[in-house]
Amino acid sequence: MKRTSVFITTLIIIAALTGCAASSGASEKTPDQQAPVQNADQTIAEPSTTGAESQGLPSHSITVNSSEKVAVEPDIAQVEYAVRTEASDAAACQQKNTESVSQVIDLLKSLNIQETSIQTSDYYMNPVYNYSGNTPRVTGYEAVTTLTVCDLPIDGLDEILSQSVSTGINTIRSITYQASRYDDCYQEALTAAVEAAHRKALALADAAGAQVGKVINITETGGYSDARYSDQALTGRYSASAKFEAAEDLAGIMPGEVQVEAAIVVEYQIY
Repeated sequence: MKRTSVFITTLIIIAALTGCAASSGASEKTPDQQAPVQNADQTIAEPSTTGAESQGLPSHSITVNSSEKVAVEPDIAQVEYAVRTEASDAAACQQKNTESVSQVIDLLKSLNIQETSIQTSDYYMNPVYNYSGNTPRVTGYEAVTTLTVCDLPIDGLDEILSQSVSTGINTIRSITYQASRYDDCYQEALTAAVEAAHRKALALADAAGAQVGKVINITETGGYSDARYSDQALTGRYSASAKFEAAEDLAGIMPGEVQVEAAIVVEYQIY
């Protein structure tokens, strides 16, 4: 009787363990079984949007060009001087040129021109040949030093030029007028160009039966400069062959006005 009871108890325990194992196996999922769930999640993701659609912007646009100018009177100048010397040998030529350049620099300093405004922008020395015979022969040497002097006040510039050429300058290569207010004038021109671009866009859109929206893109296309131009007429009076003995022959300084220009391209929404 005892053996039968033990046998039945053992069967009950085995059955219980088998049921737990089956239940545990049914609750666990293999990686292969989980993959379809992940794929299902991926298929319901919303497609991404880019460009104008993602920003709620219309797909139509209009592009206009615009440029505006602001007049400004130059108040400073940049002058490019040249000191040219000749001598029979190279050493003497270089020494003579150095002495002449030093005299010019001392003069400029005496006229309250800052040393930082004076730059040696070029220098060269070449032999001078005589080509009259069958074989060219060296007859001497020529040295040329170029000085670029900036931030010269236009008021009194004619006096600076007169004294310069009497000190050792024998060539004035260029005279360039500039405006110290260039940046402020350029900002004014940019503002005016943007306003003009908007007016053009409104006119075009109205003619097409559309309305102008926000700015999509704006590009600055104008060439940024120092609001400068060279006085070629005045510079021509100081050529290498010119005679500088008479200061009264020097032309007066008439800088006129400089046009500061800003140019842009603007793209607008239209709807």
